[in-house]
Amino acid sequence: MLMKALFIGGTGTISTDITKLCVEKGWSITLLNRGKQNGRLPANIPVTQWTLDINDENAVRTHLEGEHFDVIANFINFSVDQIERDIRLFSGKTNQYIFISSASAYQKPLSHFCITESTPLSNPHWAYSRAKIECEERLMAEYRQNGFPITIVRPSHTYDNYKIPLCIHGEHGSWQTIKRMMEGKPVLVPGDGNTLWTLTHSRDFAKGFEGLMGNIHAIGESIHITSDESLTWNQIYQSVGRAFNLTPILFHVATDFIVACEPSYAGPLHGDKSVTVAFDNSKIKRFVPGFVAETRFDQGVRISAEYFLSHPETQMEDPAFDHFIETIIRVQNMAIVQARKEISEFG
Repeated sequence: MLMKALFIGGTGTISTDITKLCVEKGWSITLLNRGKQNGRLPANIPVTQWTLDINDENAVRTHLEGEHFDVIANFINFSVDQIERDIRLFSGKTNQYIFISSASAYQKPLSHFCITESTPLSNPHWAYSRAKIECEERLMAEYRQNGFPITIVRPSHTYDNYKIPLCIHGEHGSWQTIKRMMEGKPVLVPGDGNTLWTLTHSRDFAKGFEGLMGNIHAIGESIHITSDESLTWNQIYQSVGRAFNLTPILFHVATDFIVACEPSYAGPLHGDKSVTVAFDNSKIKRFVPGFVAETRFDQGVRISAEYFLSHPETQMEDPAFDHFIETIIRVQNMAIVQARKEISEFG
């Protein structure tokens, strides 16, 4: 008998490759979403589609009548209210409920650079991460009190063929930075670019995730899934440049200065990407024997670059972010000139 899974979402950066892999592995997959990104899936992929808004509880409850799933995974939960809704909807409807949390929930600043699942959860810099922590705590309470069969999965910085991961970008993604590289203009790198970061391709993440689905040992557990590869941000930007056959000009600016100029970057930088992190993946390898992230970043980003270059619709310019970069660089250079002047005059 086929194992059945219901994915809320199922066509995003993380979940598209999970959906593809599960179908290849023989799962019967039902997608519950509004159908806006289903074009990411091959046209012939055999999935059942429920075109619904998960927030329409009555409509979802109607579709759930007479249904039971081995796994239900929600890829688009970001608040405790949404968790409460899912507990109401899915209690008694599944053998395993998977919540996608975030590795950004781990302690900031870290007391030890190497993160395990026992690393404390605390992020004073980013409301997004604190909300994920609250979701985890509510689900753990429901598991302990009522046996709701949860598994918590914490992705770190995961990318796919449609995304090029960078430390900082504007509202329209990475293209503006790529465009600046192509034009020979400097690109902004927070800090000195030597903090370590971990990037995971969604194909690799999918292998670990599928291995947790229906896995009785994963009930009640929290597990992160990442690559074992650690890169500095300088290496990441250089790899991105090489993927486009160019050498980027990196301009380093203190994270504190960037955040002081634009406070909205406090969470993504102080609360995440400006902190050196490396992950101990022993737990996912114990739960999913044979799991290994095989895609090196320099290889994965070349595929992303090819996609961007062959799909003009991904090349979204961002004048506001470009102005931000130009302003930061200009002001920083002015400060350097002024400081040198004043120092020499004093001497």
